[in-house]
Formats: sequence, C-alpha cells, structure tokens
Amino acid sequence: MTTTAGAGTALWSRADQQDFRARVRGCLLGGAIGDALGAGIEFESLAAIRAAHGPDGVSDYVTAYGRRGAVTDDTQMTLFTVDGLIRAHVRRDTGAWHPPTDVHRAYLRWAATQRDWGPDEREPDAGWLAREEWLYAQRAPGNACLSGLADDVMGTLAAPKNPESKGCGAVMRSAPFGLLVGWEPELVFQLAAECAAQTHGHPSGYLSAAAFAVIVHGAARGGSLEDAIRRAFALLAERPGHEETTQALQQALAAVRQGPPTAERLESLGQGWVAEEALAMGVYCALVAEDLRHGLLLAVNHGGDSDSTGSLCGNLLGVLHGETALPPAWVAELEGRAAILELADDFAMELTQGPALHGPADSSAVWLRRYPC
Repeated sequence: MTTTAGAGTALWSRADQQDFRARVRGCLLGGAIGDALGAGIEFESLAAIRAAHGPDGVSDYVTAYGRRGAVTDDTQMTLFTVDGLIRAHVRRDTGAWHPPTDVHRAYLRWAATQRDWGPDEREPDAGWLAREEWLYAQRAPGNACLSGLADDVMGTLAAPKNPESKGCGAVMRSAPFGLLVGWEPELVFQLAAECAAQTHGHPSGYLSAAAFAVIVHGAARGGSLEDAIRRAFALLAERPGHEETTQALQQALAAVRQGPPTAERLESLGQGWVAEEALAMGVYCALVAEDLRHGLLLAVNHGGDSDSTGSLCGNLLGVLHGETALPPAWVAELEGRAAILELADDFAMELTQGPALHGPADSSAVWLRRYPC
C-alpha cells in the first residue's frame, strides 16, 4: 500500500483492502472480546477471582449485566470513535475538515445513550449506530467521560475537560485512531491526544491515548509491536508531561524481560484504573501473548480494571493477527457482534473506497443517510 505524507488518501490493491478489513475487524472484535471477558470480574481482587473460578482465574465469559459476552462502556465508546472518524472522512468532500469536532459529536451521541431510554427517531443526524438499541445501556461509564460530555462545549489540548483526570476512559476508546493507516504517525498521535482531552485533561490521560493509537497504527500498517512502541516513545518525548506514560511503557518492556508472564508480574505494572497503567498492562499482555486466547486471559485475570486492560490487549492482538485468529466461540457469543462487524466494514470501505462512495448520487445518498454530516 502506498500512502501520502499526511492525512491523505491511499492507493489500495485488492489484497491490501482485504488485509486491512481483516485487521479492522480483528481490532474492534478483539477489543470487544477482551472487554467482555473482563466485564464480570472488573471490580474483584485476584484472590477473589481465583477463589471463584479456579487457580487460573476465568477462562471464558462469565455473566455480566445479565448475559454472557456483555460489553462495557469501553466498547461502546470505541464504536462511537469509529462512527466519528467515518463522518470526518465523509465531511472532507464538503470542505469542512476538523476531525476532533466530528469525534466530539459522536461522543455526545454516546453520552445520549447513557441517559435516554432509547433512540430518538426524530433526530435526523443520528445515523444508524445511534439507533442501535443494545447500546442504550449503562455499563459502568467513567465519571470523567460523563462529566466531560455533559454539555456541548468541546475540550481541547489548550482548554481540556477534567484537567486533573488521567483515568483510562480515553485510552480504552482510542484504538480506531490507529486504524487511520493513510495518516502519518505524528498526525495520528495529535488527533488521538486532542480527542482524549475532550474528557481527560491530565497529560498522562491524553498522552497515553495518543501513544496507544500510534502503537495500533504501527501494527495496522503491518509492523511489529516493538517498532510501534519505539515510535510512540519518540513522539512522547516531544510532549510536556510525558514522563508517567513513558515510564509506564518502559516498565512494561522491562516486565517482558523478567521471565514468564504471570498475573503477579502483570499486577506489578498497576491495576489499570489510570491511563498509563492500563496502557502498560495491555501492551505487556500483547507482547508476551502465545496466542490471542492466552494474551486475553492474561490481560483480564488481575485485581483491577480487567475489562479495560482486556480491551486494549484485544485491540492490539486483533489488529496484529486479524479476525480469523480470534477464538470463534468468543466471537459467536459476543454482544453486538453484528453491529461491530458492520461498523468495521463501513470504516474499511470509507478508508479504501471513499471516492466511490461519495461519487454517484445514489450511492452518496445511501452513505450520507448512514453517516450524515
């Protein structure tokens, strides 16, 4: 695949398109599976998890929110990030190009799912995702996300929302920025940071999100995690307030070298409630994973924010290996699987075939009904 030097278009072969769609599907499904595996044990200690599920902890979905395979706010917000990015790319043809605004509007649509009973069919700009009734459910949303989106004012890096917050609520939704493979890493980093500051204004909150997006970006382009992490270090070093995020990633790399992966070694990196810890834990599990099943179970079996660390690890392993590497039984039981796949395919089509979708009047009208701008 050939890309431009900036946030531009790409020339895609058929093989490139197929590979990219598999990576997008893998990233979104993998993140949702990790989220669902951790959802039922999120607030339990490692000792309690082992007491309830055996010495190895959970090995499959456990019931959460009334069903197996239930996802949380991590997956909900990730999907709305994708929705916002698709609309931003559609909007380029109109001459109005400010992706943070489109992502912010998408996050406001997510916020509506946390307070409304169901979709408002009178809302003309909602698009199809905001009409998915299964998304209208509170799954332990973060306070910073709710308060940051409580009004229409968009936080920015210059004037962020919740300037003291560095919870993991921004990093856990930021994998889709890394799927902008036609963009250069610097622009991916900047966009992810700007959108994270809409709810999490502490440097560790938005820089962890930006670093995660760049790591996903390197994997989505077919590179190794190690190379992508080095790129993230270089970009972090240019930003004030990067020290906590940089140190957390360095500790993750050090843990890889300390011996076989264990829950105790994972817990030495933190609990995952704050952004830099969640980032380090997700990256560590992806680096030491023998396969997707091993990595995802390692990522959730600890006494901390299990769904978020599972989600981050799943995003990384999914984008590295594609959808066919995901355990099929977990895919089959996953809440919202059909919508996740539909959104993933729409994102892949927009990035690889956008001009065709925006061209003839009939196809353009259909696409704009799905993603009105």
